[in-house]
Amino acid sequence: MRWSRGNTRWALGSFALALALPVVAQQAPESLLPPGFGDAPEAPPPARSAQPAPGTPPQPAGAPMVQPLVPPAVDPSLADVADAGNDMSPEELAAEKAKYDLPDSARRSLDRIGPLTPQTRGFEASAFGQESGKYLAVLMRETRAPIVSRWASILLRRALLSSVDTPRGIDGADWAAERAWLLLRMGEADSARLMVQSVDADRFTPRLYAVAMETYLATSDPAGLCPLSDGALRTSKAPGWDMTRAICPALSGDQGSASGALNQAQRRGVVRGVDYRLAEKVVGTGFNARRSVKIEWGGVDRLTSWRYGLATALNVDIPDPLMAAAGSHVRAWQARAAALPPLKRRQGAEIAARLGVLSNAALVGFYGQIGSDGDVPDDVADRIDALRSAASGATVGDRLGGMRTWWKESDSPDYVGLIATARAAAALPVAQTDAQDAANLVASMLSAGYDRNAARWARAAGQLDGAGASQLWALLAVGAPSPVVEISGSRASSYLDEAGAGRGRMLIAALAGLSRLPASDAQSLAQEHGVSLAANSRWARAIAAAAARGEKATVALLVAVGMQGNDWSSLPPSHLYHVVAALHRVGLDPEARMIAAEAISRT
Repeated sequence: MRWSRGNTRWALGSFALALALPVVAQQAPESLLPPGFGDAPEAPPPARSAQPAPGTPPQPAGAPMVQPLVPPAVDPSLADVADAGNDMSPEELAAEKAKYDLPDSARRSLDRIGPLTPQTRGFEASAFGQESGKYLAVLMRETRAPIVSRWASILLRRALLSSVDTPRGIDGADWAAERAWLLLRMGEADSARLMVQSVDADRFTPRLYAVAMETYLATSDPAGLCPLSDGALRTSKAPGWDMTRAICPALSGDQGSASGALNQAQRRGVVRGVDYRLAEKVVGTGFNARRSVKIEWGGVDRLTSWRYGLATALNVDIPDPLMAAAGSHVRAWQARAAALPPLKRRQGAEIAARLGVLSNAALVGFYGQIGSDGDVPDDVADRIDALRSAASGATVGDRLGGMRTWWKESDSPDYVGLIATARAAAALPVAQTDAQDAANLVASMLSAGYDRNAARWARAAGQLDGAGASQLWALLAVGAPSPVVEISGSRASSYLDEAGAGRGRMLIAALAGLSRLPASDAQSLAQEHGVSLAANSRWARAIAAAAARGEKATVALLVAVGMQGNDWSSLPPSHLYHVVAALHRVGLDPEARMIAAEAISRT
């Protein structure tokens, strides 16, 4: 079956009507940075001579990626079969090319791929420097998401989406595939789709076809597979592509062809059980369909991307145990699933905010959407009311009361609560309050990048004491655009005594990496408290070398490599030092400071 552009438009429309799933073309990813973040800091810290160092990279036990129907289809080993399927005859190649209706002048180059440019906060084209494509691809494949730091994830997303030169030694389409595959594992399904769509369909490789299958399932958009189906079927025997022989005709109204292909797939055993029933149900949503299918999950022991994508597109409930075992990245996919009602996406939205997939504005907007949808559970209604009070309460006390509802515990606030209240905190005038509230306000602002608003609270820092005063000082010491509080070795030592070893070591690492302590003080404090500042691992030497060469995107990727995992308590302080020092050296000081502040807030 030939899939023309007209068919594509019509099929997407019919799928939207059938499943109430609007497929909206994303022109650019949402910016998670507040206006002015990173612009011309008034007093940038002085340049430092780079001397990074940690121990060995962490070995987190992050949740595995949702498994596809045929794991090898997206396994890293696919990089070795880039030439598979290229045995078409000259006539077949000509016919394939003839189906592509863009003139050569309109085709996109594989030499530079990505939707973000420096004008839209992307990195420059040379941000990966002269690194080997194979080396970068291995780093991406071996990076286990999630990344412990929300801000490291935001930075990596920016690097992966930037319009950068394709490195040597890798095909441009495969380069796009590796970036999209990592974005998927980070929970960034929409961003992965942007990357997949940055390559013209006739230039897809087997690797990119495999990642495209995962991407359109992650975005709950099986119709997006249809323009790629013919090309994929030439190079792939994956069951998912085989099933597009039935799904795509159904979405274009050709129920005869769809039913025939579905029956043939059943006879050949292409897919079975719930996988077949889900495909049958998608076919049944097309025009003129007469199939009624009930999905039963009994005996299903794991959630695959096929099961997640089709069930979500159809708004079929997925059992909670399957979702819980799938990993946080799948919950983040769910947060953006337009077919699901907002209340069903609530847990996913909060996880997505914690991971860095959703911004403060998106999270607040999400709760506003829940509030406009009618009856909601009492606990959700209370949180919505608290957000309203935090943003527009009549008094400072009313606003703080709304924020405290989200923070839950004042001395150890919930990080999602800090993100949700960030803009409200930034709008609050510096007022008379206790030190713990002031510390939480600053932590909230820094969770979303409102660093200049946070710096205003330095005026209050010297006048407050009691619980929270030392935390307020530490957050301002590492998070403000320029030093706004007194920073010294003795002050850092006092913080260690009050905050404990965990946070104290993170503070030493952050201040040393930002060059906000004299070198002698940083070295003596680090030595006294067991924080290594020496480059004594391959990862530490690699990130220091990339920073010395000025490779911002390589540094961003290596930051993620060094911050894999789920728990801040498992991150060695020395890793934080190397991360902050490398970012500081390549001019990504705002991100360095936000990661440092996050470490202080979340340890």
